[in-house]
Amino acid sequence: MVLLKPTTLSKSSKVGPQQQQGFSESLIGDSVEAADAFICQWVTPHLCDSSSSSCSLSSLFSAQNRLEGRRFLEVLGKLQYAIQSTVAMNPDSAKLAKGQDLMRKAMKHLEKEFYRVLKSNRRFLSPESVSGWSSESNIPSRSSGTASDSSLDGELYSESSSELGKDIGGGGNSDAIVDLKMIANCMISSGYEKDCVKIYKKFRKKIIVDTLSHLGFEKLTSTQMQKLEWEILEKKIKIWVIVARVAITTLFNGERILSDHIFSSSVAESCFVEITLQSALNLFIFSLTVAKSRKTAEKIFPTLDVYQTILQLTPKIDQIFSYDSTAAVRLQANESLEKLSESVNAMMTEFQSSITKESSKSAISGGGVHQLARYVMNFIVFLADYSDSLATILKESSLPLPEDYFSSSGEENPGSGDRSLMAARLAWLILVLLCKIDAKSRLYNDSALSYLFLANNLHYVVTKVRTSNLRVVLGDDWVANHEVKVNQYLEKYEKMAWGDVIASLPVDSTAGTEAEESLRRFNEAFEEAYKKHKTWVVPDPNLRDEIQASIARKLMPGYTGFYKKHPVGSCNIVRFTPEDLNNYITDLYVGLGRSVPVSKTKKYMVSPSHTTDLK
Repeated sequence: MVLLKPTTLSKSSKVGPQQQQGFSESLIGDSVEAADAFICQWVTPHLCDSSSSSCSLSSLFSAQNRLEGRRFLEVLGKLQYAIQSTVAMNPDSAKLAKGQDLMRKAMKHLEKEFYRVLKSNRRFLSPESVSGWSSESNIPSRSSGTASDSSLDGELYSESSSELGKDIGGGGNSDAIVDLKMIANCMISSGYEKDCVKIYKKFRKKIIVDTLSHLGFEKLTSTQMQKLEWEILEKKIKIWVIVARVAITTLFNGERILSDHIFSSSVAESCFVEITLQSALNLFIFSLTVAKSRKTAEKIFPTLDVYQTILQLTPKIDQIFSYDSTAAVRLQANESLEKLSESVNAMMTEFQSSITKESSKSAISGGGVHQLARYVMNFIVFLADYSDSLATILKESSLPLPEDYFSSSGEENPGSGDRSLMAARLAWLILVLLCKIDAKSRLYNDSALSYLFLANNLHYVVTKVRTSNLRVVLGDDWVANHEVKVNQYLEKYEKMAWGDVIASLPVDSTAGTEAEESLRRFNEAFEEAYKKHKTWVVPDPNLRDEIQASIARKLMPGYTGFYKKHPVGSCNIVRFTPEDLNNYITDLYVGLGRSVPVSKTKKYMVSPSHTTDLK
């Protein structure tokens, strides 16, 4: 049936009131008759009175009935047009009330169909699935208007579904989006927007709330969270980091995309805000509470986890919650970053203060690595793993920083970049540590042991920097400069610890009584040095090898040459062979009770010519 709208009548024709009433009567009569016949096929007969809720015998929008569903919407579109025309031309029409009553029943039925499509396609419409769609995808234009304006033949419907399938990732269930959009358009254009969006909001909001709960997120007030022990709050932070990423990138993102696909912009905004706003605000109440926690150094890493999570999600947050009505979410996320940044700065200050105030007076046995160096460097290494976040946080730092400790990035103004400032801050913390280590080296009465202690600890620091992300932050120049300092400490240690031994070493040209006296001095000096240094330690095996090799290079050639002329037994004071001397050197710096078996010791040969002599 072709219906003529009033605008299609000839402008030159003058239609009188009676003709208008007759036209509207005919229009409403035909529309009511057609709608009544079609609608009653899908609404159970005993529910055809206005006091009942409609219920379908089978779904209008199932795969086998989908074209019937399109015709149902087309009939309702024509009925709505007829009602509007009659209200304007002949509001007292007896058939108008019947048409309006029929429309109410049809809308009740569409409510159920709308809910049924949402529920039966819940998996396809899950946030995980929807978040993968393109937010710019367009629902086919043929379904963007009222049903009466759309061509509903099978061919055009097939083309539209295919187009939509490409936009949202394919699959037969892409029909569900077309169904939902067309039902929503029909209900909204017929004045039933409230009924439609109520169903949608309730259904989708429950998905958000249930998913967050399933992920382990608890809705706690700020007061409740402040009362939690830190250990419990730390566990909740780990859960929150996971939940926040899923919530922003999947849940809220999916809801924004889905509402934009189904509804027009104003309705889509209303639905999205109702479904997600409170959950999103609850999410960031948590981060604000973390920022308000007591500022202690051990809390810095969980706090950084929260900060880094929000910082990385900020572009997505701004995109998803771009409406003016969701500005509170953006503001709360930004406030969280600001407060967390202040908290991290305070914890950094507290950490530096804890290094400065460390006051242990006991020297480390054997000159090994101090526990303060281990604790501080492990802490700073972990900090370097948050370099992107720290580069943003530390630009507002209030700690004094000497210009010499800005990262050597090659910039003319090293303090101009955020990452340079971060490098300076971490280098400054290491400097504070090294100053403390220097002070603790004075606890040793033996100057040689003081230098070994300094070498051990600085080498530990440099190794931590070189083998972690700190190398990227501080740069190779920093590493090279401090390696030079390690070598300087080792040179001073070797001179003080082994200088007398090296000076007393006999040469192969020495003969007679002078040779015996020289060897006697060497034996005494070596035995004394060995006995003392046997209890000293070099924990790092590479550094230990380096020191042992350096000592061997200075002792082995001279002693080996002397031994060739004066082997064991040739004079009374030859105490050991060159291989014995080698084994003694190899046994140094391992620590008490950790002697290296002779069979496994390294032979520090100075040239191949000596090898046969020592076998």
